[in-house]
Amino acid sequence: MMQNVHLAPETDEDDLYSGYNDYNPTYDTEELENDTAFQQAVRTSHGRRPPITAKIPSTAVTRPIATGYGSKTSLTSSVGRPLTGTIQDGVSRPMTAVRAAGFTKAALRGSAFDPLGQSRGPAPPLEAKNEDSPEEKIRQLEKKVNELVEESCIANSCGDLKLALEKAKDAGRKERVLVRQREQVTAPENINLDLTYSVLFNLASQYSANEMYAEALNTYQVIVKNKMFSNAGRLKVNMGNIYLKQRNYSKAIKFYRMALDQIPSVHKEMRIKIMQNIGVTFIKTGQYSDAINSFEHIMSMAPNLKAGFNLILSYFAVGDREKMKKAFQKLIAVPLEIDEDDKYISPSDDPHTNLVIEAIKNDHLRQMEHERKAMAEKYIMTAAKLIAPVIETSFAVGYDWCVEVVKASQYVELANDLEINKAVTYLRQKDFNQAVETLKMFEKKDSRVKSAAATNLSFLYYLENEFAQASSYADLAVNSDRYNPSALTNKGNTVFANGDYEKAAEFYKEALRNDSSCTEALYNIGLTYKKLNRLDEALDCFLKLHAILRNSAQVLYQIANVYELMEDPNQAIEWLMQLISVVPTDSRALSKLGELYDGEGDKSQAFQYYYESYRYFPSNIGVIEWLGAYYIDTQFCEKAIQYFERASLIQPTQVKWQLMVASCFRRSGNYQKALDTYKDIHRKFPENVECNLGLRFLVRLCTDIGLKEVQEYATKLKRLEKMKEIKEQRIKSGRNGSGGSRSKREGSAGSDSGQNCSASSKGERLSAKLRALPGTNEPYESSSNKEIDLDASYVDPLGPQIERPKTAAKKRIDEDDFADEELGDDLLPE
Repeated sequence: MMQNVHLAPETDEDDLYSGYNDYNPTYDTEELENDTAFQQAVRTSHGRRPPITAKIPSTAVTRPIATGYGSKTSLTSSVGRPLTGTIQDGVSRPMTAVRAAGFTKAALRGSAFDPLGQSRGPAPPLEAKNEDSPEEKIRQLEKKVNELVEESCIANSCGDLKLALEKAKDAGRKERVLVRQREQVTAPENINLDLTYSVLFNLASQYSANEMYAEALNTYQVIVKNKMFSNAGRLKVNMGNIYLKQRNYSKAIKFYRMALDQIPSVHKEMRIKIMQNIGVTFIKTGQYSDAINSFEHIMSMAPNLKAGFNLILSYFAVGDREKMKKAFQKLIAVPLEIDEDDKYISPSDDPHTNLVIEAIKNDHLRQMEHERKAMAEKYIMTAAKLIAPVIETSFAVGYDWCVEVVKASQYVELANDLEINKAVTYLRQKDFNQAVETLKMFEKKDSRVKSAAATNLSFLYYLENEFAQASSYADLAVNSDRYNPSALTNKGNTVFANGDYEKAAEFYKEALRNDSSCTEALYNIGLTYKKLNRLDEALDCFLKLHAILRNSAQVLYQIANVYELMEDPNQAIEWLMQLISVVPTDSRALSKLGELYDGEGDKSQAFQYYYESYRYFPSNIGVIEWLGAYYIDTQFCEKAIQYFERASLIQPTQVKWQLMVASCFRRSGNYQKALDTYKDIHRKFPENVECNLGLRFLVRLCTDIGLKEVQEYATKLKRLEKMKEIKEQRIKSGRNGSGGSRSKREGSAGSDSGQNCSASSKGERLSAKLRALPGTNEPYESSSNKEIDLDASYVDPLGPQIERPKTAAKKRIDEDDFADEELGDDLLPE
């Protein structure tokens, strides 16, 4: 045992702490200025590195131990292990098991100062990237698939659905190639399921957006049936939506319920939305009791505006008055969860606070709050208008109940709007007196409500042609709210009706300055410029309006009419063609096109549009007359008969249409029918001086056929001619005495010209010429070259409505109740 024991040698007389004061020239700071390597390091980037923290010297420094033989050696342990701090192979053994990385004191002792590490040589070159490796190919292909999915989503958001679908299909193809390559390289469990899910889901969404519902359902089925996709059952909601669009309501409900079963109860909002879809589907199928159960559950769990409104619709469908009232109260009580307007009012003069309030006053969050509030008001107003006529004995009592409920809620400002809607309902029922009384109740309320009521009153009196009252209430509306564009428009209308077009234009301009989107004012100022014969300015107004209302038939007609007044028929025809593309059944637009083509000399096109106009509205005398004249000019008299017969039915007191029917029979060789027609004319109008032409032909036909009545008709003819001469003498003497310039009525016993009829509603003369009937000395088959000019004789008793200005009311009245079919009627504002 003792052989393994080593005794410590006796120490010499040297001090154990000797050597600490030995001088090392490396740490000589006085000679650093003359050290070339150090100065070079200072001037380079190496010298600008942060200083190295000095290490605290430890007790692990090897101390030389004196031995009995007078030499200093390192001590070793009894088992042959060198002692801590001893030096072996030029490197001291550390005192601890943890050794600092990259720094040893021995290196400092035996190596030269090389702070830049220049002795180590250049760094080895980087390994070249192997692009042909399977892993790199898979990585690049996966990146490409992700890019295609993103591009597809972006294209869908931009509205390019076709491009989005193409990108989605391309992503699907590349993803299948990626799966095959990954299976060859790695194990099947290493396939990226998230990427496969996103590609399939995006493809199904794009199919659905492009209305390719069968393909979308197949793609959703692939996702849902794959058990490796977690939470794929939620996509059954999308499948239910597709079936709802296809009106397959039973399958839609089935898939909604399957999705509802697979969604845990912690996802409350998702479950509420699915139940709302189920309720809407029940409404579409007419199962109102099931829909009521769904919406009642929603309103008890998480009430919202849409569910409340749909609940009211369901109760309205089943006719439950009390439940309608309760549902309306629930709808009113739905919290909006928006900030009050007081938040956006600065409480102090602090510029920083004012700047913050100004910044958030119209930010995206504030706009969302406005939209939410507008949607709530829309639902409440619509529900009130729906249930008010049925919840009580009369709609007035029902409106009063709704108004009281609204006044007690957070929507107090809607009460006045409901009162105005009550007046509008009176208008729909043609009860103008009650409407006026209801609106007059607002005269003593605040300025905004007073202005709205006065605007509607002005509108009503204007429609009744009581322009004094309309002007009075228009003034009241303007004084209550100077920035009300509807009030200014109504005031301009009253001035327009009095003929002061310049002043009317000023009111319309002021309305446009207050609200540049007031289309009624812009339309009316165009009409005003037409009245003032400022056609270029009128055209500018209507072109601006066309940029706002692209498919407005009235605006298109006005542009065409202005070009016609500017004697540019080609442009007028072009705009009328746009007009009939919007309203292809408008008979007036078709007849105007025929008139323009007739003026250009294109008879075939004119006939086409006149015939289309006659087909849609076979009671227009001007169109009937032109078509009859066209067939006479083309020597198809038997086809003209039906048009003149229809004209005689429309105007039975006008003898000229029956004369034209008889003339067509005679020209076509049907003399017996012509004789019967002339006899019928003479029987209906025995004392009519205008029938002398028919009586003359009647005498000739009777003479040729050898009838006994010839003498009787000859005597009557002479008497009528004498009466006509006396009448012409009276007219001539009266004209000479008064110095007037009226044109005398043409036609005598031997004349071949017919009678001109009255002007049309536009005062325009048709260009169609009817050949005159032959004289008494001409054979039946011959036709005279003389022509008569027949004008349309129908006059609108109300006058041309195309020039009437638009009226502006605060509330819209349904066009189905008040709108006329003709162009140029008054429009009601939003």
